[in-house]
Amino acid sequence: MAVVKSSLSDADLKVVGEALQGALVDLVDLSLVAKQVHWNVVGPRFRSIHLQLDDVVSTARTHSDVMAERASAIGVNPDGRAATVAAGSAIADVPTGWIQDADAVRIMVDALVAVIERMRERVAATDEPDPISQDLLIALTGELEKHAWMFQAENA
Repeated sequence: MAVVKSSLSDADLKVVGEALQGALVDLVDLSLVAKQVHWNVVGPRFRSIHLQLDDVVSTARTHSDVMAERASAIGVNPDGRAATVAAGSAIADVPTGWIQDADAVRIMVDALVAVIERMRERVAATDEPDPISQDLLIALTGELEKHAWMFQAENA
């Protein structure tokens, strides 16, 4: 049953739908990873990293909603279920237990870089089929790169 009709061709809709779905999966997982690290970070830089992690969570949650709503707007059903996220995320597993501040920074840099690489692929893929979705992906990627820079500066 197709409730929402798109003006995109079927081929373009497939490309854009996959890009938006992939972004949604990565963002949901990024928010979960950042919260897991947030709850378990310890060390002399606890407070600054703890607060910085909340900024990542806020970005990921805001943009996951934007990606899901854009998908819905063009007639693609977004899927943010746990099993879908677990199966499709690019982010490595986070260790259990307390996480030293330097390790927390490394985990977040690795997670952000993994997501940014895939976002840049999605930006390129959506250039022709849907500049509107591409614009959303570009804005998101810029924010993720800012977070990556700030975490990288923590361990410089």
